[in-house]
Amino acid sequence: MTSFSSPPAPSARIELRRGGVTESAHQGTAVVADATGRLLHAWGDPGLLTFPRSSLKPFQALSLVESGAADGLDSAHLALACASHRAEPFQVAMVEAWLRRLGRPESALVCGPAFPMDEGDLVDAARAGGKRRVFHNCSGKHCGFLAAAAAFGQPGGYERPDHPAQRHWLDALSDLIGRDATALPRGTDGCGLPALAMTMTDAARAAARYAALAVSDTRREAAIRRLLAALREHPAHLSGRGRPTERIVAATEGRVLLKEGAEGFVLGFVPERGLGIAVKITDGATRGKMALFATVLGRLGLLPADRTAELARAVEAPVLDSNNHVVGEVAALPLA
Repeated sequence: MTSFSSPPAPSARIELRRGGVTESAHQGTAVVADATGRLLHAWGDPGLLTFPRSSLKPFQALSLVESGAADGLDSAHLALACASHRAEPFQVAMVEAWLRRLGRPESALVCGPAFPMDEGDLVDAARAGGKRRVFHNCSGKHCGFLAAAAAFGQPGGYERPDHPAQRHWLDALSDLIGRDATALPRGTDGCGLPALAMTMTDAARAAARYAALAVSDTRREAAIRRLLAALREHPAHLSGRGRPTERIVAATEGRVLLKEGAEGFVLGFVPERGLGIAVKITDGATRGKMALFATVLGRLGLLPADRTAELARAVEAPVLDSNNHVVGEVAALPLA
């Protein structure tokens, strides 16, 4: 076990290989903690301060559930509230229907207009009129905050740090990290909502306690249980169909849940063992983070070696030439 007094362990390494030669490499940090707060494993610096970004959406969604605004919503909506979606048609349709349910126009979403991420959907959107707020990858989260804001009696201004919907999830995060989350460094996320910075260790601890339902009251425990079930039942809503999140949940038969964040971050929840996993590619690269996450799962014995290697390959796009021929790969090196 790595302790705070120990020097940082060697970083994880992710390589892009072309023709069997390492063309470039990324360094990564991976931290594993349990629900008691113990730091079990660390590759790289567990004290690295960074922004988990969208990986915190399952925590932010506690405002939606605990306010009562999720009463009458199904688990697919809860997953969408935690999503960084790609604006696939089924996701857009859900956001539009949710806005109608709330009686709010698309302009009520604080997130800015965007295009869908998949090429065919982008072309269709351009032909239909261009960017829309419902296409933004955080529009599900913003629907959740719109609903929570109304339940808290302040339907406008949910992006303000002092809004009850923002204060509520910070109270929940404080419960999970064991100290006042409002004192954490703060910035602004790409969607216009507040973003918090924390150490890799705190992120892993919060995920572990979330996974283990290690909270102070039964209402919060029930809310987390609902959200974990939504992540397990609807992994495609969190990102997209056939995406790495869905593949990892399927490969682990729902024993491992996860949420991606921007700038190379991934947060994992292992309910059956009360573990939290935080992964960060230090330079913010997207490529390599899922291979590293899969490699950590193998190191923890959550997958056998052969399936770990298979999954690590499956969750990283191969290197292609202009004719779509595979000419290289992205791989995470084994962890000591």
